[in-house]
Amino acid sequence: VMQWAISFPQLLRHAVVIAAAPRLSAQNIAFNEVARQAIFADPDFHDGHYQEHGTLPRKGLMLARMLGHITYLSDDAMRAKFGRELRAGKINFGFDVEFQVESYLRYQGTSFVDRFDANTYLLMTKVLDYFDPAGEFEQDLPRAFAETPAEFLVVSFTTDWRFSPARSREIVKALLDADKRVTYAEIESHHGHDAFLVPIPDYMNVFRAYMNRVAAEPRVSGASGMDARRVRDQDALNGGAA
Repeated sequence: VMQWAISFPQLLRHAVVIAAAPRLSAQNIAFNEVARQAIFADPDFHDGHYQEHGTLPRKGLMLARMLGHITYLSDDAMRAKFGRELRAGKINFGFDVEFQVESYLRYQGTSFVDRFDANTYLLMTKVLDYFDPAGEFEQDLPRAFAETPAEFLVVSFTTDWRFSPARSREIVKALLDADKRVTYAEIESHHGHDAFLVPIPDYMNVFRAYMNRVAAEPRVSGASGMDARRVRDQDALNGGAA
């Protein structure tokens, strides 16, 4: 959404940025690299040509997903959901699944490989690593936002340690420094990064209030604003004919 606001400023009136960061930290890039190496290390990966070999790098993708899922949850969420509960009620002194959290991670990993492609996962993690909207503006994020007329809603969650509230506040500060209108909400939650998927009452109230305000705005009509852009684009497609 931030990149859309920067690259296509004439197309956005509002931008909602939830549980985000202006760019990935070194720690986040490190998590992505470990996930990629898990996939590369799977003998069924075949340098990405696994379909030609009739295989899937299931173990590698499963491990990548298990690692990623740990980062989506907070310590509080994992303690509340699993604690140190044992599946069989007692320790078996083996390497099979014993703790409930182990069972959960294996389920998340195995179910993920049935619905996601390994090469796509690799590409997505690299895109996330490369994402740096201020990069073309000498790391000046306010200057990157200078041309966008959009108003922003930025939301963060208190226990999101992968995309912490401090990173959202960097975005808010940059928008304010660029003289943009921005609403910021830091939502109390124990769910970690996955809180953005949970219908937390305060989160829903903030989002609903903002969207109701957007819905109440008069729609831009005629040859102005975004409609004017559409007219210009259509003229270009028609060879400039009016």
